[in-house]
Amino acid sequence: MNSQIARHPAWLARSSAMTAWGKVLLARTQKGLAGVWMAGQAHHPVALEALQEEPDHPWFSAALIALQSWTTRDAELPPLDPQGTAFQGAVWRLLRDIPRGSTRSYSALAAALGKPSASRAVGAAVGRNPISILVPCHRVVGQNGSLTGYAGGLPLKQRLLQLEGVL
Repeated sequence: MNSQIARHPAWLARSSAMTAWGKVLLARTQKGLAGVWMAGQAHHPVALEALQEEPDHPWFSAALIALQSWTTRDAELPPLDPQGTAFQGAVWRLLRDIPRGSTRSYSALAAALGKPSASRAVGAAVGRNPISILVPCHRVVGQNGSLTGYAGGLPLKQRLLQLEGVL
């Protein structure tokens, strides 16, 4: 069952588009791209209809270009401004440091944060990553390398890792 999150008050505008990954919904703040969600994923925001539609905003365009070119290279991203707690933000920054074709375990991320016993909290933060694919939470696996939860579904996580040559 998909859980949903409410619209964040900092979000100013939205857009949506079809991509190779399916329909995506994007949101931005005054400072940057705040979200890229796949249709039907867990933790998908609600009530974005009230936001101004800006299909031609340069940050949305850059995000869509990055998604379209993602299978061949890491594209330049627009400014990012995901909304979350300080801990979530720290985890999301670590996700961006995981190179294409590599994975990290939840416990390795917890250790990198200086909180080696916080694997479950790291997992919760990874699961709430609001910028799908571009902030590569799909590169996080279980301690034994097993594929564990992914808000976009395990088949998509497996596909992304296969495209990166990990599986």
